[in-house]
Amino acid sequence: MLTDSQDFLLSSYNYELDPSLIAQKPCEPRHDARMMVVQPKKGFSSDLLHLKVWDLADQLKAGDLLVMNNTRVLKARLRVRLKHGALAEILLLKPQGGGRWLCLARPAKKMRPGDSLFIDASEPAPFLLKVLDRDQTTGGRIIQFPSEFSDSEKIESLLKTYGEMPLPPYIHKHNESDIDRYQTRYASCPGAVAAPTAGLHLSDQLLEKLSLQGIRQEYVTLHVGLGTFRPLDYENLNNLRLHSEWVEVKEEVVSAIEQCRSRGGRVIAVGTTTVRSLEAAFLRGQGELKPFKGSVDLVIKPGFKFGVIDGLLTNFHLPKSSLLLLVSALIGRENLLKFYKKAMEKQYRFFSYGDAMFISPERIIL
Repeated sequence: MLTDSQDFLLSSYNYELDPSLIAQKPCEPRHDARMMVVQPKKGFSSDLLHLKVWDLADQLKAGDLLVMNNTRVLKARLRVRLKHGALAEILLLKPQGGGRWLCLARPAKKMRPGDSLFIDASEPAPFLLKVLDRDQTTGGRIIQFPSEFSDSEKIESLLKTYGEMPLPPYIHKHNESDIDRYQTRYASCPGAVAAPTAGLHLSDQLLEKLSLQGIRQEYVTLHVGLGTFRPLDYENLNNLRLHSEWVEVKEEVVSAIEQCRSRGGRVIAVGTTTVRSLEAAFLRGQGELKPFKGSVDLVIKPGFKFGVIDGLLTNFHLPKSSLLLLVSALIGRENLLKFYKKAMEKQYRFFSYGDAMFISPERIIL
């Protein structure tokens, strides 16, 4: 795809959004969210359709493969008491081994190396945590938990008891239903601190309908970190570097994609995290999709050569985010901003609990 100098300036990915369009709660049922379909323009017809996620079944065909991210969001926000009794909070980000966790802290200046913290709960009895160090990269804190809580699976039981769902700050009202609704229906691998939001639209009923239509479903794992959704900082995007995230692409996914290709099907990614997973594995395989497990920090921006995916179901993303760069790499920055403007005119709902965009394979610019 041809690029121009504006594609590599952060200010080129800004737009003004009416705060009333930021979704504060999800649609119910899930598949009732609206879906903008970006399709090839034919004659005088529009290049956009305005449907619902339930209509995704009409956009796919037998033989296609839907690939989703099965990460599960941890209840990673913990309320803690400082040594003098003041209330604070930490957000677990990544295990560091031996029960040590990298956490964001608020207020961070009140949590100094050597300080003790107590998880704020009356039942069961609160227990002691220790601030070990300050993380220079994130400004966060390295917190010592009991050594048995060494990874996401082992700490999940503690977080289910004490933790809260880490909803994004632009969602102002928390509800008990968020425990279920801020997870995909197929979430099975604990480790994320933010949801792969495109997958929130897929209900059990829609997944069953797709399966009955002959559309196979497979899963990758990418544990979504907060950095995925954060606005970028530097105007010059030429040398952009991103945070790393843990990814697993299994042999059965690689095999399913090969079979999809052999039968003339299309590989449809659900969410930008799925795109990053598959394309990172492809690059690690030096131009061949191979199983992969480990950390990736792949940057996808205009000019990127896609090797795996053919189409994408995604949400409407924050201004100046790496997610806008990724979608621009598929359909072009000017097209993307034009479609976002139309979405605002049509009162689509934006961000994590918002509506969806489906980019058809025929519209992707290779």
